[in-house]
Amino acid sequence: MAKFDERNNAEYALGFSGSIAGTTASNGNIIDVQGFEALTFTISTGAVSDAGTTAGFGFKLQESDTTAAADFTDVAAADLVGLLSDLTVTSDSDDNIIVGSIGYVGGKRYVRLVATGTTGTSAAITAHATKRRGAVQGSATKAANIAAT
Repeated sequence: MAKFDERNNAEYALGFSGSIAGTTASNGNIIDVQGFEALTFTISTGAVSDAGTTAGFGFKLQESDTTAAADFTDVAAADLVGLLSDLTVTSDSDDNIIVGSIGYVGGKRYVRLVATGTTGTSAAITAHATKRRGAVQGSATKAANIAAT
């Protein structure tokens, strides 16, 4: 039986929504974590028409103190909660599944999810970003999307 409210005192954002094709990296939305101490991305697939070679497609997190696209760098493993290697999709039949989740505990203000495939990859991906442990307690809100500058 559920006893605790985890909906309120959180902020929700769309971390990634789109398709990936081939080996070109695709950047998700920028998530502003200012005022929050916890961030988790939950990743799911839509149609996966080709996962690519056996390496499939996977994800990484990047962080920055600015919204300038060129300022983003890969998050160190010590600042991740979970393993990026657990978020790899290698099967063409992995349509409409929850791939998994990854948390961020680093010190930068902005974070984004990046998806990259292998040769032949074609897949639709969605990721929700949930920010918790806010400095100000309130009700659940949705965050605005931030474009890279």
